[in-house]
Amino acid sequence: MTQIQSQVLGYTCDGLAFESRLVFDAGDTASRPGLLMAPNWFGVSDGAVDLAGQVASRGYRVLLVDLYGAAVRPGSPAEAGAAMLPLKQDRVLMRRRLVAALDALRGQQAVLMDGKRLAAFGFCFGGTCALELARAGAPLKAAVSFHGALDTPDPSDARNIQGAVLVLDGALDPLVPREQLPAFAREMGEAGVDWQLLSYGGAVHSFTDPAANHPGTAQYNATVSRRAFTAMYALLDEVFA
Repeated sequence: MTQIQSQVLGYTCDGLAFESRLVFDAGDTASRPGLLMAPNWFGVSDGAVDLAGQVASRGYRVLLVDLYGAAVRPGSPAEAGAAMLPLKQDRVLMRRRLVAALDALRGQQAVLMDGKRLAAFGFCFGGTCALELARAGAPLKAAVSFHGALDTPDPSDARNIQGAVLVLDGALDPLVPREQLPAFAREMGEAGVDWQLLSYGGAVHSFTDPAANHPGTAQYNATVSRRAFTAMYALLDEVFA
């Protein structure tokens, strides 16, 4: 029986305090892989902690990353957008915060973790973050993006990617411009990355989020969500074997 626990993991980046959440099965005493989870634009929320727990129950140590700072917890779309925009516009800043979180995960002492088996995954804005962390050259075995934007200021940074990349895309997602898909394919191909892009028919943005209910724009799709998580777990099994 799993005993999912969540602990605050505090650290600083650029003099700012951050409080990410380390989520793990306290009953599992084996050394497990570490996963960095970048949440959607609402950041560290109860729903994100619950999702991290679901992933952790599969045999992972999951750090739900705080991208905005300990004092920022958006409570509305307007607040989330205001918190997210500076990072979308400044990928160097975004990467610094992601690397700081990964360093915190690697240095944590709360639970046994295999620091050589690391990966990142994220949702919407967090999916973009997972890809940017990989482009930054982080020592990841895999980076997985669920319905995230694929653009980046300098596509040549893909040469820094050390592990496999998996993009899980809604084929009808109006918030991820469709021209980003072939551009991403070129970026990955030119850099020689081990990459996959799965585009799910009938799915729009936020297809993994049970709370998403804006038909035609952002809507939960249980079947597609199940397939996408299955694809991620299959890749993690492969790269961590």
